Amino acid sequence: MGSRPIIKVLEGRPYPLGATWDGKGVNFAIYSAHAERLELCLFDSIDSIRECHKVEMKDVSHHVWHCYIEDAGPGLLYGYRVFGPYDPSRGLKFNHHKLLLDPYAKAIARSIKWHPSLFGYIYETQDPFTFDTRDSAAFAPLGIVTADNFCWGDDRSPERPLSETILYEAHVKGLTCQHPRVPKAFQGTFLGIGTDAVIEHLQQIGVTAIELLPIHAHVDEKRLDDLLLSNYWGYNTLNFFTPDARFAATSIGLTGLLPGSNWMPDIMYSGAGGLDAAGQFRTMVRKLHAAGIEIILDVVFNHTGEEGYLGPHLSFRGIDNTTYYRIEPGRHERYENFSGCGNTLNTSHPAVIQLIMDSLRYWVSEMHVDGFRFDLAVALARESQAGATVFDPGAGLLDAIGQCPVLSKVKLIAEPWDLGPYGYRVGGFPPRWSEWNGKFRDTVRAAWLSDGGMKAELATRISGSSDIFGWGGRHPQAGINFVTCHDGFTLEDMVSYVSKHNEANGEENRDGESHNFSVNFGVEGPVSEPKILKERLRHKKNLLATLFLSLGVPMLLQGDELGNSQSGNNNSYCQDNELSWLDWDCSARYDSELLPFISRLAELRTTESCLKSRVFLKGDIAGEHGCKDLGWFNEKGNEMTPADWHNPLLKVFSAMYNTGLLVAFNLGLKDDVDLVLPVFCREEGRWLLVMDTFDCPAFSEDLKYFRQNYSYRLRRHSLAVFNHVIITD
Repeated sequence: MGSRPIIKVLEGRPYPLGATWDGKGVNFAIYSAHAERLELCLFDSIDSIRECHKVEMKDVSHHVWHCYIEDAGPGLLYGYRVFGPYDPSRGLKFNHHKLLLDPYAKAIARSIKWHPSLFGYIYETQDPFTFDTRDSAAFAPLGIVTADNFCWGDDRSPERPLSETILYEAHVKGLTCQHPRVPKAFQGTFLGIGTDAVIEHLQQIGVTAIELLPIHAHVDEKRLDDLLLSNYWGYNTLNFFTPDARFAATSIGLTGLLPGSNWMPDIMYSGAGGLDAAGQFRTMVRKLHAAGIEIILDVVFNHTGEEGYLGPHLSFRGIDNTTYYRIEPGRHERYENFSGCGNTLNTSHPAVIQLIMDSLRYWVSEMHVDGFRFDLAVALARESQAGATVFDPGAGLLDAIGQCPVLSKVKLIAEPWDLGPYGYRVGGFPPRWSEWNGKFRDTVRAAWLSDGGMKAELATRISGSSDIFGWGGRHPQAGINFVTCHDGFTLEDMVSYVSKHNEANGEENRDGESHNFSVNFGVEGPVSEPKILKERLRHKKNLLATLFLSLGVPMLLQGDELGNSQSGNNNSYCQDNELSWLDWDCSARYDSELLPFISRLAELRTTESCLKSRVFLKGDIAGEHGCKDLGWFNEKGNEMTPADWHNPLLKVFSAMYNTGLLVAFNLGLKDDVDLVLPVFCREEGRWLLVMDTFDCPAFSEDLKYFRQNYSYRLRRHSLAVFNHVIITD
């Protein structure tokens, strides 16, 4: 390529971390408290097997190594080599033969190519105390210097209150790759979600916020790669600032030059999206915001894609292992593993707290997202106490998030458990946080799909789970209610399979949850028999109606509104194929009633103020009618007594709100019941039937009115909804 131009290297600044272009050059800054030497490596092509320049970073400020390169600009490809002791017995795993990705990279030029040289030890030995001298540069990912030139126009967050939020959990590719109205070039991408076809569907079912499974750049584990599978869900993060290029629609040209500069040849990146992924993500956000829909990111800060102590040297491990990871006491070559994925980020360390905070602020300020769902959030709040690493609601990271003015405007949702000791902490997070309510999921499933003997706990979940969230100034919206999510059976499979069928995952069906409360009505899997199909439909309606008619924030799983199935696989994390992708035609074949049914439920949440209450309803006298904010009635139309709640034979009860909404439940598996419709606050009027999950459609032009004290035939295992109205005969 001829002689190389001279690179002018200046001292630079220790902040901001990462590679920052200022219009004249690029500042590079990277944290490593234990490194002895550090080299910035520059590449002239994504196909390069070696760097074309090495820049020794001689300036260090408070453990931050930094330099500034004049005339460098957007498109420059780079990585790091970090020198220091390789002593796993002390948790030190420096190996300068390994090219490492900048933790603050804003774009990644190429995917990992699995090769033994990516491991710091000699991979063939599986001995972490050996030292590998093979160069990994040909197989490692490269960072790209970026420039923020996106035009946001008049984009504004909808800033919808949690009390008015309906969440929709979705996967970027799974939601869009088979949609018949999404242009082929946009299927499976950020731009696909921003199409009118997808947005109109979300609006039809009342969705106000879409919660995306991880979109950060991720790693497909070598084990999966060997099995010709991939980490489809993406819970294996490589970098916390970079949108995953697999969700970008087109290639993009890059240049490492400033206009008129001649210090590095032009380069082109022809990968699957690369630098343009960020722009496409922003375009999606702008389209969703214009439609009044917020975007929530599922973020994975509990572990990284470098896996356990036998994992590869890709980024954090080689930069400063003991800073970024929780080291196992007494066995420093290993990690504390509260994630179940081999490692746990050391969120007690100030540098890791800064990394996470910088990432969160970046996605809010620069990418305009509206909130985050924190995967295995208990692991983020573990602190060392008396020799143990325990959950602490006052942990440093949670305090930092709570005090940040940027994050004060967005939604914060915790998955309130991890795989460590005492890791199930539903209700344990501070005010301002909402939490996935796993107890709602389990109670509602058991009540409808088991023996129906959980009416007291079901009533507690319906009324907002005050036993869990009724402390410290929290409100019902602290609970994110759901009956299905990405992790487990779909709604269709909940009523079609008794057992999980995960054989395709390559783990001999050992993976995935075995206790699902699921039923199949006598036949495992798909059926054509009308009687079984009707039973399954009714049970899906029962579960959905309970979800939407409960206090808290409802979350719907992508495709449940269409009857989407995953053939009984309840852990499809590695299935990037038709098994996981949403089949947009499935409703036409099986459940054409579900979509209008959910639309009606969403409409009820919009019109019924009691379902959006920001205070817990405790049976107090309130409102203009002078009756209880929430009353509970038995099948005789009388208020429930303690004896009624504890009577296992009593399967029927009703919830009556002082706004005039009545929801009646028959949890009995066999018996129809003549339900006496209670008197509403001693007022004259009638009950208007809104819906009945047994055999009525979601809504009807043929309105049905019933007098108070009328005996309504509530069929077995069904739910009915009424509104109190004043009419003249």
